[in-house]
Amino acid sequence: MSVMQRYGRSKSVVKRSKKYLEEALYLKLFKDGSSQLSVRQQLNQFITSGKRVYKWEVGDTLKKLRNRKLYHPALKLSETMAKRNMNKTVSDHAIHLDLLAKARGIAAAENYFVNLPESAKNHLCYGALLNCYCKELMTEKAEGLMEKMKELSLPLSSMSYNSLMTLYTKVGQPDKIPSIIQEMKSSNIMLDSYTYNVWMRALAAVNDISGVERVIDEMKRDGRVAGDWTTYSNLASIFVDAGMFQKAEVALKELEKRNACKDLSAYQFLLTLYGRTGNIYEVYRVWRSLRLAFPKTANISYLNMIQVLVNLKDLPGAEKCFREWESRCPTYDIRVVNALIGAYVKLDMLEKAEELKERARRRGTKPNVKTWEIFLDYHLQKGDFKLAVDYLGKAISIGRGNGEKWVPSSETIGVMMRHFEQEKDVDGAEEFLEILKKSVDSLGTEVFESLIRTYAGAGRTSSSMQRRLKMENVDVSQETQKLLEAISVE
Repeated sequence: MSVMQRYGRSKSVVKRSKKYLEEALYLKLFKDGSSQLSVRQQLNQFITSGKRVYKWEVGDTLKKLRNRKLYHPALKLSETMAKRNMNKTVSDHAIHLDLLAKARGIAAAENYFVNLPESAKNHLCYGALLNCYCKELMTEKAEGLMEKMKELSLPLSSMSYNSLMTLYTKVGQPDKIPSIIQEMKSSNIMLDSYTYNVWMRALAAVNDISGVERVIDEMKRDGRVAGDWTTYSNLASIFVDAGMFQKAEVALKELEKRNACKDLSAYQFLLTLYGRTGNIYEVYRVWRSLRLAFPKTANISYLNMIQVLVNLKDLPGAEKCFREWESRCPTYDIRVVNALIGAYVKLDMLEKAEELKERARRRGTKPNVKTWEIFLDYHLQKGDFKLAVDYLGKAISIGRGNGEKWVPSSETIGVMMRHFEQEKDVDGAEEFLEILKKSVDSLGTEVFESLIRTYAGAGRTSSSMQRRLKMENVDVSQETQKLLEAISVE
């Protein structure tokens, strides 16, 4: 049997044996969980084993990996199958291009596109590259590629126009969207549910709420697109933002009617949006419906409900919901804990917040960066800068959950530096900056100018300040330069 036959042929899942189905590739990859590390380890084992796999199965596995945003292992699987001479369809090329952009950047995707044979450069590959440009907010390249697609007379679908309209929304150019809608209509390209959603958002961005209502009416008259629950979630959100709560609740009722498949995300939007209208009765009603639909209620649902109740100032309700979650949760999720900790510190109930943090620790859950941020903000507001620096240090040391550094906001840094400056506390400022340097690559001009003023105010001198400024490539103002010369000693 040739390599192409071995790895390239497809077979109906119905004809596969039960044993083989239980050993399907995606089950192998996820058998130790869906973390990036565990999936990569299982994928490496599969690759080194050299075991056969059907093409349809690879496609199904790639889809599942992409849905979970596991782009690196998805790309590795796609590349491995290419090395094994598994035939790639034009849609496979488009998927591979998209994976390259997500895993290795837009330049890698562009190179792949350029090196594709002309026969593979169809509307799917062009559309995938266009979508990449739009996601990266590369307006000129996106517009240029769209014009190229028109010049080549490639079949354009609503998907390409939707990508472009989403780009314009994100870069603050919603005024361009109505003309795209007109172009779609004149080209007889059917508007889909996503198109209507983007169009409504564009009109809402320029405060044309009556225009939003005209769009939804047009969609109903057209009849070819039945707005799904996301359409009415979008509409309700627009009405809530405009303070039109009665109209928002009408849209939310329509949302519920459209949620026949009992989508969890739909319930989440219902909770959040009813919460924003201030209708606590509807919040509890939707919560009961969610619990009936999902008896094994997910942590994320409890998190959402607790946040909604906290925002509605229903602390007893939030605490009751938390206790219910705590009594049955499969994993003690620090995000749910943080929701209640945040409520306690806002109400100046620090002791309860500390107790809850300790209870989480006893349940085997460590504080994350958000936990420390909550306590940091609290102590900053109270003017307890010693504790604030301590919590900031903890947040920096733990970092973000995805392995990236946590960087405090410029406002937080500014508040702390102004405090040290006012107190003429040189040692405190220097200790703070030592901690800060573990997180930021460059301290910046404002920080150094404040530090120089702190030295000058305290009557302290420095033999290294000028050298530090050169190393950091910082230029200070003329006023600060005079202070720098005054505090500098040989």
